[in-house]
Amino acid sequence: MTDKVPSPILKNAKALICGIANEHSIAYGCAKAFHELGADLAITYASETAKGYVEPLARELEAPIFMPLDVSKPGDLEAVFARIEKEWGRLDVLVHSVAWAAKNDLQGGLLNCSAEGFAKAMDISCHSFIRMARMAAPLMKDGGTMFTMSYYGANKVVSNYNVMGPIKAALEASARYLAFELGPKGIRVHPISPGPLKTRAASGLKDFDLLLTEAAQRAPLGELVDIMDVGFTCAFLATPYARRLSGETIYVDGGVHIMA
Repeated sequence: MTDKVPSPILKNAKALICGIANEHSIAYGCAKAFHELGADLAITYASETAKGYVEPLARELEAPIFMPLDVSKPGDLEAVFARIEKEWGRLDVLVHSVAWAAKNDLQGGLLNCSAEGFAKAMDISCHSFIRMARMAAPLMKDGGTMFTMSYYGANKVVSNYNVMGPIKAALEASARYLAFELGPKGIRVHPISPGPLKTRAASGLKDFDLLLTEAAQRAPLGELVDIMDVGFTCAFLATPYARRLSGETIYVDGGVHIMA
């Protein structure tokens, strides 16, 4: 028997984490989990306002790459991947935790969603993942894992989720098709479907507190999940222990999704 601690299983893996807004973000939970397992992080922030919240977290996680990324701004995505290629020469993990819809479209019901609002929500919340995957794939020279964040409302109707339901359904389908296309390169793709969490993005949903209460009551495990539950699930899926898993929507919700 030895006291030697084995090296972290993801030591020296290179992970790009997109979507941290503050310490309550799902993306922050993912970043913490990957850091704990030894990965080097590239962390992005969406705006100068967000930078003030995200920069201390990036320092805490010792991220050598910290850059702005507004997925709707031409050139931002290209700059991030150019920096990763220059400094690392490769990428092993991509976490896409980016979603947006105009408040009027999100709270007004699907029938009243504007064409412009629907298109912009789809571009930012769904197609941006495809664009990231296109740039990440050439850097995943020895294979890798890509994650995007979905929700139960992609497959079942959830009151007040409105336009984000169809958007997340498209995101999950996109992830499956990417898993198919990138599988021969050894790249695995997973949509992750967390249970309801108190994040800034979720605060835009009408009656969200009721959704949280209902989820806690219905979950077989009897409690809500947190951002670290999501983070460690993603970290596990990026390890060799999950090397034959791809394309599945992984629910991290305490079992809520199995309930009628």
